[in-house]
Amino acid sequence: MRALVTGGAGFIGSHVVDALLARGRAVRVLDNLLPQAHPSGLPRFVPDDAELVVADLRDRDAVERALEGVDVVFHLGGIVGNGQSMHEIRRYADINVVGTAVLLEALIGRRDRIRRLVVASSMVVYGDGAYVCPVHGELPGAPVRPEARLASGSFEPVCPRCGAEVAPIPTREDRSLRPTSTYGICKRDQEELALVLGCAYQIPTICLRYLNTYGSRQALSNPYTGVCAIMATRLMLRKPPTIFEDGKQLRDPTHVSDVARATLAAEEAPEAALYQAFNVGVGKPVSILSMCASLARALGRGDVEPNVTGEFRSGDIRHCYADVSRARSLLGWEARVSFEEGARELAEFAASQLLEDHTDAANDELRRLGLIR
Repeated sequence: MRALVTGGAGFIGSHVVDALLARGRAVRVLDNLLPQAHPSGLPRFVPDDAELVVADLRDRDAVERALEGVDVVFHLGGIVGNGQSMHEIRRYADINVVGTAVLLEALIGRRDRIRRLVVASSMVVYGDGAYVCPVHGELPGAPVRPEARLASGSFEPVCPRCGAEVAPIPTREDRSLRPTSTYGICKRDQEELALVLGCAYQIPTICLRYLNTYGSRQALSNPYTGVCAIMATRLMLRKPPTIFEDGKQLRDPTHVSDVARATLAAEEAPEAALYQAFNVGVGKPVSILSMCASLARALGRGDVEPNVTGEFRSGDIRHCYADVSRARSLLGWEARVSFEEGARELAEFAASQLLEDHTDAANDELRRLGLIR
């Protein structure tokens, strides 16, 4: 029997493939080599030991063929990017939601042979993270960031009841899902489809909410990839990284090696973990400005200062970092790689790449559409 990794030619997927092969597993990769992530059109990171099927997840016949002889599915295929998703709405919904639906329909017909389905979700399903109000305590729902406050340069969210500024706290998996972008809505739909249908048809399913994954093999020239990759590309080319708002936004950067370990841990997790979502993060908040400074040091670009624009972008959140106690308890997993260590690994990878920077053009398009203000 073998494992199928959808999106296995991509950033996280290829690391999962390597980890499976290192365990002596037979692996099949299903990937359409989307040009945005694979500009060369070549599966650069798929080893010869893995079988590659170049096809689209929305192609039911191709998915059926890819599932032959498979007992475990790691579903990492899709298209990423908050900003782009806000104006390429149908494309994101079609690739991410319809692609997942096609895969699930095919799995239902083989449910007696599938012993585990692991689905890549994301922190974007939360929208903004969890907060506590000095007056009302932990907020049960989302805080608010009124447009007038953002336009005046006041970026911290406020309590919807009393208007006081709220402070971020670790986000638990039981927080309500209030995504703020098309991409976030699609990831929420992927996750809920997988968990509901997995439970209904007794396909043992686990979803993983990845937090700000970074590291080698990221598509550095894709202006809609993760924040670390975008900043690394600009720094390598000695261009100031563009940082929106004031740069004090908190994120939870998690190295791809830790994410791959969590993904494999989900395959072997006990029955008590089934039909749940798990945060996959370090659980330690890092500001965007601090991330940029660490990357600049690792890349030897300490003289390149970021351009903190004071602008704000529709679909963005202020703070989000993970409570990882559920993953520690039920998956037996926790992150090992510090951001300083991970930044050095990303820097080594970036230094070996031919880089193209499309960030300015992408941001200009968002400004034209009124999504950056």
